[in-house]
Amino acid sequence: MANMLIPVEERHLTPEQVDQIDRRRRRGQMLLVVGFQTLIIGTIITIWSGQDLTYSPGWIHPLAYWDGFLFLTSAVCLTTGIQLRRGLNEFFSY
Repeated sequence: MANMLIPVEERHLTPEQVDQIDRRRRRGQMLLVVGFQTLIIGTIITIWSGQDLTYSPGWIHPLAYWDGFLFLTSAVCLTTGIQLRRGLNEFFSY
């Protein structure tokens, strides 16, 4: 009997195709971890970013730019990680 937890399109794959799917899902998991880590660091940097925006003259706000870059990187990594990890029905414990 077929495993009903596996999506229909993945039930009759060759071992090479299964390996390729596993690599794609692990890459998605890695991007999710990186996305959440940059989100946490970006949230912490927001404290100093506000001070940078308040006290730095003109358009010179390096910490604010760095904070924006962190949030942008987080959003890209999270959305890409979710897309790559689609169809995951198991828990990775590494």
